[in-house]
Amino acid sequence: MFRRKLMALEYMNPETFNINDEKSFRDLIVWLEDQKIRHYKIEDRGDLKAIDSNEWPTTYKRYLGGLNCPTNPNDRQAVVDWLLGLAVRFEYGDNEIGRTLVRKLKVDKFKTETAENVRNRQQSAPKIVNTNPLDGLDFQSPEFRDGVNRLAKQLNITPHPNHLITLKAISKLIRTRLSTEALQNPGEFVHQGKPYPIFESDLGFDTGDNVLNNAGKALRLMYIHDLRDLQTKINECIVSVQNITADPKTDTKLGKVGR
Repeated sequence: MFRRKLMALEYMNPETFNINDEKSFRDLIVWLEDQKIRHYKIEDRGDLKAIDSNEWPTTYKRYLGGLNCPTNPNDRQAVVDWLLGLAVRFEYGDNEIGRTLVRKLKVDKFKTETAENVRNRQQSAPKIVNTNPLDGLDFQSPEFRDGVNRLAKQLNITPHPNHLITLKAISKLIRTRLSTEALQNPGEFVHQGKPYPIFESDLGFDTGDNVLNNAGKALRLMYIHDLRDLQTKINECIVSVQNITADPKTDTKLGKVGR
């Protein structure tokens, strides 16, 4: 499942990478940091490169924490997918000059900050009391992440490596299929009919890769669905405006239509 990203990053052995093999997994982490991500300075990568060390798991978790990786370090599949995505973004969306500039701007922005300045700002800031219980939740805690994944499993939703995206999918399903209106009138919200043979349809062009062709068909169907939803909302706006404006009264004495 990682072969395409590994090939895009020009990894030396994309075909033989085995996420369940300890050495293969550690080698990939080191290679991504050394060649693509470069979060550490060269001289600080020694502990991460010591893949045979008993301390490597601790170093690995500390490395993910430094990257603000949102996934569970023990979930190798999610971690590798997130790191590969980060590496692809650095490789094709950024460059070393751009990252160097960002680091310099951060240094320039905060180099004049002192503990006293920060403390004074915190003391002078207005105290806001919020009674919303959701504001007290830690959305990055392992408990919250596990709760989202359990709920997704109960609703038959495929979990995303980023649990917040999974939460969005859960929210959408509940709003569209499990609302009071939908439960009372399921026929109006759950469309019934013959399934559209999406993968048998003609894409209109050929990428040379069957997986990419199927992905294109799925994206096209999602785009058409969004257009249909937009058209429905436009029609609702037109009807609402007509309810206000399209109410002429006929005065036959004047020989015209008007109020």
